[in-house]
Amino acid sequence: MAAARAPRARRAARGEPGPVDWGEYGAAVHRWELITGHPAPYPTQLGRHGRPVLAPPFVEWLMGLPPGWATAEHLALPRTAQLRALGNGVMPQQAAHALRLLLDDLTDLHHPPCQPPASTTRDTTSSRAAPARGRRSSTHPRR
Repeated sequence: MAAARAPRARRAARGEPGPVDWGEYGAAVHRWELITGHPAPYPTQLGRHGRPVLAPPFVEWLMGLPPGWATAEHLALPRTAQLRALGNGVMPQQAAHALRLLLDDLTDLHHPPCQPPASTTRDTTSSRAAPARGRRSSTHPRR
């Protein structure tokens, strides 16, 4: 005897989404809905063979992209192309974080550590100052 399908599986098989039980991820999904300002789309849709497959609008929402970023009808992209575009994309939050890190590194490059005070470069045993390091004498030509 075949096992009976759960009500949710029967609804999904008929193309009727119904409510999603996010289980242990419910709090995280709700939090992301509040952050993005958009409700979570249904995670699956019926595929060509009548089985549930991953829904591109759900991936788009997970990435924090506005609805339609890769799934708008006017783009006329098939589901696989939408998922490929989303999979090759970068989440805006990741890009912003990477740019902050790069800008911090760039700032560090343009603001080197402070040079030691001038008094530490002088010879205190004689009355004549020691030549600055890295400078050539004016009598030697530059190479």
